[in-house]
Amino acid sequence: MAAIAQDVAGTRDPGDPHSPALTDAEYALFAQVARTRRVEAGQYLFRRGDLGTAMFVIASGAVDLDFGDDLVGKRLAAREFLGELGLLIGDHARSADATVAESGVLLELGRVEFDALAARDPQLLTQFLRRAIMRVVFNEQALIARLRRRNQELQSTLDTLRATAHRLNQTEALTRTDELTGLANRRGFGTHIEQRRRNSTLAGLSLILIDCDRFKHVNDTHGHLAGDRVLQSVANLLRAVAGPEDIACRLGGDEFCLLVHGDRREDLERMADYILASARALMRMHSNPPQMTTLSLGACSLGPGQNWEHWYTQADTALYRAKRLGGDRVEWQD
Repeated sequence: MAAIAQDVAGTRDPGDPHSPALTDAEYALFAQVARTRRVEAGQYLFRRGDLGTAMFVIASGAVDLDFGDDLVGKRLAAREFLGELGLLIGDHARSADATVAESGVLLELGRVEFDALAARDPQLLTQFLRRAIMRVVFNEQALIARLRRRNQELQSTLDTLRATAHRLNQTEALTRTDELTGLANRRGFGTHIEQRRRNSTLAGLSLILIDCDRFKHVNDTHGHLAGDRVLQSVANLLRAVAGPEDIACRLGGDEFCLLVHGDRREDLERMADYILASARALMRMHSNPPQMTTLSLGACSLGPGQNWEHWYTQADTALYRAKRLGGDRVEWQD
């Protein structure tokens, strides 16, 4: 009993209902019936999830409680108790790892000892049970508050991540878009082609390359603002003829392209003729300063068993032939 009674100085106020410390009267009563157990530093009393049927009171030494999940741990010292739900409920899953931090002596109370306490001083035991229940409720409320704060922090982090992802997506979209015309740029067009290549959906398409005739003359004579208006007019024309599954692109300078669904020559000829006729009409309507030039087109169908570089070379060959023949026309390369 001398060993059990030692090291009682500096304990928490036992009058506090949230305190895990026993009052003098409670400690004396528990010490009369409990089994004493000597423990060494580093020893586990129990692990989180273990089923427990006993509670412990620290006579001397200290015990650390680790609740896991980034929750704040506790260190319990002399006259403080732990594991009370194992005694009160029976086969209760422990909510923490209990490790001996400083060698000492514990009082261990199981069901037999609990019945002895009830027989010796039911009023004092009732006082202890009331405080123990209040402590459990207080700990549960504190845990709920911590979880709510953590949930709010996680929600705030998720909101930040969503906003960041949205900005990154917007930035990525901007890097794939031509600033002047709003069409896909060469990078965006290359990404589209690569996605189709991975999905094996390039067959059955046709490629039309478009180049402005005598565009340098527009820039030299009327200035770059007039040249920009011509490029925007070409972009608007291509956007108007492109179907929902087609893609129009400004490859750079005054060179554009259309990747369209379908490989029927007559359908593609109608589209090409419409582009050429519309460009001529716009050029006649707005000639000083010009808002359009005539266009040269090179086209080919994307057949099976050939790679993208081959198809682009075919359309490019057709385009240069159209330019050599004076422009304002479409040439085909099969």
